[in-house]
Amino acid sequence: MDIVIDLTSLQDMLFLPPYLLMWKVFLYIGWIPFALFFLWAFKELWLTKRRGIWGAKAEFTFLAIDIPKGNEQTPKAVENMFTYIAGAHGSLNLIETYWEGKYQLSFSFEIVSIEGYTQFIVRTPVQFRNLVESAVYSQYPDAEITEIDDYTEGIPTKFPDEEYDVWGTEFLPVKKWVYPIKTYEEFEHQLQTTSNAPGTYKDTMASLMDLYSSLGPGEQLWHQIIVIPTGFDWPEEGDKEISKILGEKVNAKKNIADYMIDWFLKALDAFSEAIIRLWSHLESSEDKSDDTLKMMNLKPKEKKQVEAIQEKVSKLGFECKIRMVYVAKKDVINKAKAANGFVGYMKQFAYLDINNLKPDVGKTMTTTAYLFAKQRLNIKKSNIVRNYINRDDWAGRLPFILNIEELATLWHFPLESAVKAPLIQKTPGRKSEPPMSLPIGQTKVNQDTLEPIFEENEQGPGRLRESLETLDEQNQKVNQQPAENNKSEEDAAPPSNLP
Repeated sequence: MDIVIDLTSLQDMLFLPPYLLMWKVFLYIGWIPFALFFLWAFKELWLTKRRGIWGAKAEFTFLAIDIPKGNEQTPKAVENMFTYIAGAHGSLNLIETYWEGKYQLSFSFEIVSIEGYTQFIVRTPVQFRNLVESAVYSQYPDAEITEIDDYTEGIPTKFPDEEYDVWGTEFLPVKKWVYPIKTYEEFEHQLQTTSNAPGTYKDTMASLMDLYSSLGPGEQLWHQIIVIPTGFDWPEEGDKEISKILGEKVNAKKNIADYMIDWFLKALDAFSEAIIRLWSHLESSEDKSDDTLKMMNLKPKEKKQVEAIQEKVSKLGFECKIRMVYVAKKDVINKAKAANGFVGYMKQFAYLDINNLKPDVGKTMTTTAYLFAKQRLNIKKSNIVRNYINRDDWAGRLPFILNIEELATLWHFPLESAVKAPLIQKTPGRKSEPPMSLPIGQTKVNQDTLEPIFEENEQGPGRLRESLETLDEQNQKVNQQPAENNKSEEDAAPPSNLP
């Protein structure tokens, strides 16, 4: 039986006029891309609405962290803090994501100078406050954590403003974020006087603290790192980048059609191998690649990049955004000092052959030129201040990945021996427990005993003298009690709230 396929209708359609042909194609399959686009747009709008409702209920608190004087802990301690804070990451199911609108809440690690007064601040969701406090106390047991109000209150969010002016920007990696920036381990000075002498750490915070201390009345400089806990799938991007450098084939993300084609090709390959094995005189030749030879053939720069990427993806990471805002009154503002000083501070972390951070000149930096320059400049100023105050983790540029070592390099408490900044808030002294030999009196003086002593009446100081004499008589009676009563008091168990 012969199978006949009739293509007459298709041929007739091809001979139609162009406008009728386009209309036919649209009726058959042309509407599919438009339908997919509208479905995608509906999904995004729905998620935006649901996340807005859920996010409005989230509560945040600001914690000011003061470390004790004489701090000599390197950024390794802060790196351990970020490791602990990574526990805030949680998985969400489809109902929580698309119906309840839940998403991963972010933290904001900030360094602020208000008229030269410098403070380290963490903005955290209320439910993760204990997590942050435990992370700090685990590395800095003598630190003091105080809940404060938002220091940005009172700063205008719409420009131009009669009293204030602003300069700000976000910072972005120059290359793809899988390439790391220079970290604190690279700032260890290796010059040694003896063979066993340790290297000296040159704290990168020294230049920033000096800039912060130079601010005067009416000036404020804010530095913010938005930190979003993430999962463990981001290192795959690093593996793909390494494969590109080595010249290996990179497998892109597959859909259902790709999996079906791969299954068919694998089945065909297995069938061909089974046929080849029937002829013993035929041998299959395999091209075996040697990774060792590939590494040896790389240029020094490429080899350094592969090692740096591998080192970065070996540690925990966070999605991050970096912002800087300098706001001051118009009569004292000095944009060159703040902008150039802060950009110079960020250039300390530059690896010219690997990666570095740069100001976002194109979108968020408060500079414009040419068409409608003043209007666009005021829009940029309003946006950067508003996004900073809202701690918005998506407005502006998209977040990028920094691992815990990079974060600890950018945000850590300065070393006392390396940074001389007198206006950094610190705890006045170390905390200690009361001595075990602290004497405890036999007579308990409560509020009922003390209040009559200090009552004001017509008799004046005479009333105070009489009350003190009465208190002395009570103490004498207690001391004259029989030994049995004293013994019973001594044998009694100490109170549970005894420090």
